[in-house]
Parts: sequence; C-alpha cells; structure tokens
Amino acid sequence: MKRPLEGIRVLECGIFHAGPGGTAILGDLGAEVIKIEQPGIGDPIRATKRIGSISFEIPGGRSIFCEGANRNKKSVTIDLGTNKGQEIVHRLVSRSDVFLTNMRPQAIKSLNITYPILRQFNSKLIYASVSAFGQKGPDRERGGFDYQGQARSGLMYSMGEIDMPPVLSQFGIVDQATAVMASHQIITALFMRERFGIGQEVHVSILGSTMFMLYFNILMTQMGGFEPPRHKRSTELPTRNYYKCSDDRWLMMTLTPPEKYWGSLCLALDHPEFENDPRFNTDEMRLENAKELVAIFDQIFATRPLEEWLNIFAKYDLFCCAVNRPGELADDPQVLANDYLVDFEHPTLGKIKIPGYPVHFSESSAGTTSAAPELGEHTDEVLSTLGEYTRDEIAQLREERVI
Repeated sequence: MKRPLEGIRVLECGIFHAGPGGTAILGDLGAEVIKIEQPGIGDPIRATKRIGSISFEIPGGRSIFCEGANRNKKSVTIDLGTNKGQEIVHRLVSRSDVFLTNMRPQAIKSLNITYPILRQFNSKLIYASVSAFGQKGPDRERGGFDYQGQARSGLMYSMGEIDMPPVLSQFGIVDQATAVMASHQIITALFMRERFGIGQEVHVSILGSTMFMLYFNILMTQMGGFEPPRHKRSTELPTRNYYKCSDDRWLMMTLTPPEKYWGSLCLALDHPEFENDPRFNTDEMRLENAKELVAIFDQIFATRPLEEWLNIFAKYDLFCCAVNRPGELADDPQVLANDYLVDFEHPTLGKIKIPGYPVHFSESSAGTTSAAPELGEHTDEVLSTLGEYTRDEIAQLREERVI
C-alpha cells in the first residue's frame, strides 16, 4: 500500500521531542526523515535515561524518550560548527522538501541554518521552526520544555479538583501536542506548495499548541468572562461523573442531555423510583442535590464490578467507559481492534506493542516502520546517495571530524 507522504524528504536539526516528534509523525506517514546530529554527542534525548527516580533506559543502552521522538528516522552526524559541515547541510537542503529545527534563534543564526539562508539553496523549501513561547514577544529567545507549556497555558489549572494545587500531567503530553501541531503545519505548507508553487516558513510553539488544545477553556474565559471551574467529583453533576466499582476499577459516564437519559439510567441502576423522586427528577434538582446523589451512586456502583456495569449500560445505550490505567490499554479489545496499539519488532526489546497511528486511510497505510537509529548510523549512506560525496571525500570529512 502507498504511504501518504511517500517521496517527501525531511531534514531535521532538532533536539528532545517537541520538534523531532513532529518529523517522527511525518515518518509515520511515509516521509524520509534524516536527522542531523552532532558527532560523538547526538541529540541530548539519547542520554535522557532517568528523570528523578524514574528510569527510561531499555536494553541496548537506549532511551524510551529517544525511541518515541526518533522513530522512522535516519541519523547523520555533521558538525554544524564547521564551514564544511554547513556546506553539507546546504547541499542536503537543496534536495529536500522540509527542514525542521527547534533550536533557539541565537543557535540557528550561529550555525547558518536560518530560513533566509536555507531558502537560497531551495526556494520551495518548507522551513519549520518550533519554540517554547513563540517567535515574537519578550520571551521569544527563552527556552522551555513540556512543563513550561503546561504551566503557562493554563493547563495545570484545568485538571484536578477545586482545592488541589496546580496539577501536572506525565509524560510529554504537551510536547506531543506540539509535535502533532508541527506536523499539521508542515503538511499544510506542503499542500500550499502543491497548489501555489511556493515555499515558506511555518512556526509552532509549545505555548501556542497547548493553548490551542485548551481552546474551549480559553474561549469560555474570553467569551463568558469566567474561568471554567475544576471538576469536583463529590458535588459535580452526577450524570457527568465517574464512580468506583466493586473491583476497584472506575467507570466514567457522560449523559448529555441528562433529561433524555435519566429514566434509562434509573432502570440501569435498578432504582426506577429515582426517576420521579422530587430531589432528582430535573437536571436543576440533580445539580442542587448533587452531593447526596453522588453519594448514593457511589454506594450503587460499589455493588458490581466494572464489566457488569459496562454491559448493563450498553443494554440501555448509556454513554460510559472504563477509566483505564496506561497499563490496561493492551487488554482493551477496542484499542486492539482499531490498531491504537500495534505489534512492533524492536531491535533490542524484540516483539512489543507501541502506539499505532490513530488515523486510518482506505487506500494507504501509516505507522512506525523503524526504531530510533543509532547515532550516525546512516551518515555514509546519506552523504553518498543524497549528497553525492565520493568514498574518498567522506573519508576526508571523517578524518577532519566534520562528520
């Protein structure tokens, strides 16, 4: 089967995940992705094998973070601090469709890989840059990671309950959102090039991507003049809430509009008398008496295991699902049936499951085809085929430590 971005070549001078994750997605879609790294050092994410007490190291001295950010790629080592190294990149750019970097502006300038410079070698180049806080404003030069995106965007006050301090989400949720946004903008620019014959620069930031993910929370604040309140389970609308079952697993239900489903819910819970109970027979009364009703529901749901409740709710066509832990996803038949987790043969781990590409195409395929490369694994291949350097020239560049 064809892959959507077959024939598209991407160069990346990026580190960590918010930028490189975007080109990994392009690789999922079939693009050839060439990652340029510093000789002997590489992307710092390769060395990110522990954060605090949590180890991310896997067999072969590999890092889980590096695997996720650099799947589907070829690794080429080039010293961009040298004139010859920059000349190599310029030659590769002339034969590529996309260039992505998430280095800070001062580094990009010092390495001569700014958009004005690279477009001299390829006028139709799509140049993508990724920053922490955007390319304008007082903080345009500042760096940042996933946590800064969660903090500055308002996300940390959009999770948890009312009386909690700001809540962080683990791991890399904002970096991945930025990566998705970067891939989206690159594909859009490629489409524009197809239609109008123009190359251009696109810019994505961690802050902007996270705020776009929080679109409705921010829209409520600006349109409605109020900040959306954090969820408080004990007093929130009982029909839009979650409950612990007898097997200590949780069920999440969302019945909207509540009036339509209230009678069916009462039957499903085997308490038909609740339907006309004056304490609960309207949405206003259910909200007014939410604390009492949530406590009643807690007692009811605690009488049966999750799977029984899911079957009962399905009978009455009530919207609900399990509250899964990440480790339970591999046992979820719906996840497996739709290839949201897929089998993958990893070079050091063997057969494992990894996240599948979440979009299905009727006439093409997408998904991970290769694990993260070893540092410099494809240097000779890329320089000889794409760069058209001779074997002797490559040997000389290696002797001079340019590659």
